[in-house]
Amino acid sequence: MAQGRPRDPRKQQQWQQWIQQWQASGLSVRAFCARHRLAEPRFYAWRRKLRQRQRPVAGLVPVHVLANPNPEPAAAHVLEVVLADGRRLRVPAGFDAVTLRHVLAVLEETSPC
Repeated sequence: MAQGRPRDPRKQQQWQQWIQQWQASGLSVRAFCARHRLAEPRFYAWRRKLRQRQRPVAGLVPVHVLANPNPEPAAAHVLEVVLADGRRLRVPAGFDAVTLRHVLAVLEETSPC
């Protein structure tokens, strides 16, 4: 975390008020800053800071692992063939090599729908 000056809660509160007043005013940032004698770059910087501080902080979320209703045994698909067009063919254990060659030939010669 960057080291810097400690936050001044009064300054942050003042900028929150100005930004809320600006939102309610209907004025452009330039006109609002001119009316209140605020530097535009400082206004934008504080608006950005306050938005970042309002973002929720990522935290840990509980996860519940559920059983897969359609479990596939790990050895059910021992081979996965990825074709040139990205299609995948999962081949189970104990497959017939001749049949696989025929299936691959058919798949490679026809275009996908």
